[in-house]
Amino acid sequence: MTRVLAITAGSHSVGIALFDGEDELAAETLDVDPGDASDALRAFLERLPAQPEAVGHRLVHGGGLVAVPTEIDDTLADALSEVADLAPQHDPPALALLAAARKALPDVPHYVCPDTRFHAGLPPAAAMLPLPAEWRERWGLHRYGFHGLSYAWATRRASSLLGVPSPNLVIAHLGGGGSVCAVAGGRSVDTTMGMTPLDGIPMSKRSGAVDPGLLLWLLDGRLSLDELSEGLQKRSGLLGMSGGLSADTRELVKTAEPAAAAALDAYAHAVRRAIGAMAMSLPHLDGLVFTGEIGWDQPEVRAAVCAELAILGIHPVGEDAVDQDGLISHDGVPVLVVETNEERQIGIEVSAARSGPG
Repeated sequence: MTRVLAITAGSHSVGIALFDGEDELAAETLDVDPGDASDALRAFLERLPAQPEAVGHRLVHGGGLVAVPTEIDDTLADALSEVADLAPQHDPPALALLAAARKALPDVPHYVCPDTRFHAGLPPAAAMLPLPAEWRERWGLHRYGFHGLSYAWATRRASSLLGVPSPNLVIAHLGGGGSVCAVAGGRSVDTTMGMTPLDGIPMSKRSGAVDPGLLLWLLDGRLSLDELSEGLQKRSGLLGMSGGLSADTRELVKTAEPAAAAALDAYAHAVRRAIGAMAMSLPHLDGLVFTGEIGWDQPEVRAAVCAELAILGIHPVGEDAVDQDGLISHDGVPVLVVETNEERQIGIEVSAARSGPG
């Protein structure tokens, strides 16, 4: 395998790791806005134990420009900047960090790894949006789905843990952003996010799906487009439902305020509803997988979600913390927890892209 430096720019942090085959040589998580991470990235590069042969970058949304891991050049970088408004919290800072990395490491190839790749084979019935055909054709409107790097890794780990080569899973990626995915035979067949990462379940600060009639009503002289966008992207989700108390489930769990409990109840309800919907896209259910920062280290949220999923054969789970991937319920449908490792998935995908189809 190629020695790959993997960079994942999330909406609130940046993950960096160097892999040589299966071995992780160095890794760091930067709890900074990706747009402010260039200096930290340069400092990390100075400490590398070995130089990378390639660099892989998480790209949340490439529009119709990038479907698979692709080596980037100036022309593609410029084109991606033109569609960055499809993921305004993710793509602009990620592309800025990509430019900084290309400047710091000019002699190695850089690849963008789209988060949409895992969902590229969605069945037409799941991918189609109920919009006028001329809109869909003119702007390429369809369900893209996101968190694909996380889902690909979680599917790989769940398959190994369950001993099922091509499992049928519902995977809940719960973090600052969040979505739920149906995986049939190891492939994505449905997911809650649509054309953009603003769709689906409520998130830390993003709204998720909202009645479009409500949005039209707000835009009819009540809010400007900028005000609506800012509210949906930065002041909604858990933050909005808790009345501004916090966007962090860890803080909300510790808070005795009724608004915190109400926000957590609404969040768990929305995740359960999404899990049920995704399960309907599967022939049967081999397991429910929690991943993402909340899914991994917030046992109270996992317990709240699983408390009322008996209709799917999922039994309640405890509130015990985990320190490694594994099953947390063997009764009924297995429930698993998998730590997100998007950096390692990038290493796998870039190595595969460099080795070619053979």
